[in-house]
Amino acid sequence: MIRLDLRRDGISRRIALTIIAAMLISVALNIAFVQLAGVWARPPLSQTGLLEQIAVTTRMLEAAPIDQREHLAQAASNPQLQVHWSTQRESLALPGPGTPIDLNEVPELRGLLASHPRQVEGFQPADWPEDSPTAHYKLVMQLADGSWLDFTPPYRSWGLSSGMRFTIIGLLALLAALLVAWVGTRQLAGPLQRFARAARRFGSDLRAPPIRLEGPHELRQAITAFNTMQAQIQHFIAERTQMLAAISHDLRAPLTRMRLRGEFIEDAEQQRKLFRDVDEMQAMINAALGFFRDETHLETATPFDLAELLQTLVDDYRDQQIAVDFKGPANLVYLGRPLGLKRAITNLIDNAVKYAQPPAVRLSSNAHSLFIDVCDQGPGIPEAALEEVFVPFFRLESSRNRNTGGVGLGLPSARTAVREQGGELKLSNQPGGGLRARIVLPRIND
Repeated sequence: MIRLDLRRDGISRRIALTIIAAMLISVALNIAFVQLAGVWARPPLSQTGLLEQIAVTTRMLEAAPIDQREHLAQAASNPQLQVHWSTQRESLALPGPGTPIDLNEVPELRGLLASHPRQVEGFQPADWPEDSPTAHYKLVMQLADGSWLDFTPPYRSWGLSSGMRFTIIGLLALLAALLVAWVGTRQLAGPLQRFARAARRFGSDLRAPPIRLEGPHELRQAITAFNTMQAQIQHFIAERTQMLAAISHDLRAPLTRMRLRGEFIEDAEQQRKLFRDVDEMQAMINAALGFFRDETHLETATPFDLAELLQTLVDDYRDQQIAVDFKGPANLVYLGRPLGLKRAITNLIDNAVKYAQPPAVRLSSNAHSLFIDVCDQGPGIPEAALEEVFVPFFRLESSRNRNTGGVGLGLPSARTAVREQGGELKLSNQPGGGLRARIVLPRIND
């Protein structure tokens, strides 16, 4: 059995309060409508509360002398009912024949008036011409001597049919439910949306501040757990960077001593090999430090022309006598980090130039994403290694020559820079041969 703890500000409590509020507001609106629309309703005559008064007044006037009936009718009038007596039906200014009323079917009149047959007619406001100032409920009754009594409520009854009343009551209930549901949903969805945006921001900005605690109890628990995780990750990264900086500092001194001692080696070949190893170790240390610093130092996102950035890179390679083909629109504005993207694309082009020829850059887009493809016509990469190459220090080329094999941080650094933009970098072998590195960036950064 599911137990709802309504004492705590949780999601279940908010949903329950939303339902209760919707019901209370719906009832309040319906009561207000009934009170305000009471004079506009069309109740049947049996529900007006005036039939008993009509019956008593009729019996009184019928028993009175004819010359006193007009004065008695005026005396019987009150704010609830106007009474008028006339010797002729035509003087009552009726719109026409009314609806016949059988006294035997009206319990309020049957006991007092059914002893003598008499003509009784009822009129609704709709029986009069439209916008007529005399349009009222009206009941006319013929007395035993042939004279007529006219009973008229003093107020104008504009009238709403029962079907219309039920429709309005239903619409008011629906309006109350929608209004409360909208407010309740915003109160619940607002903190969730802000939590989602903060989580996405931390994915691209490791220096993002903690998320403010808000919302129901369950969401506050999730925010607390996320803030704790974020603090631990930031602390871990700071410690790792500090450790690597210390290692780099400690290694440089013995590497310098090795180079100095290498100067005393008489064998030129052994000396060359030693200097090469020292240089490679120094390059690996510098590359590792640069890689980890790039992960923790993010530039500010800004609008820039992505097509122009790619064209500038291509022109730089052409200035070095390296032919790089480019296809794409002349202009394409994107909100992101241009230096990080430039570094990632440069790494991809360098790999294509180093391992395969000729490289080509393609820029395209659809409604949701931007695509940057760096393609070559080289041998490609084994399918099993398409993800392994993103592991730091992993190299397909097995030699230790940094001029050919590098240190294995180019592709991991490129993927890190792309993910900082909220995008992704993937490799795939092309059907016709060669490798394609595709950068997918979100078209709308929110």
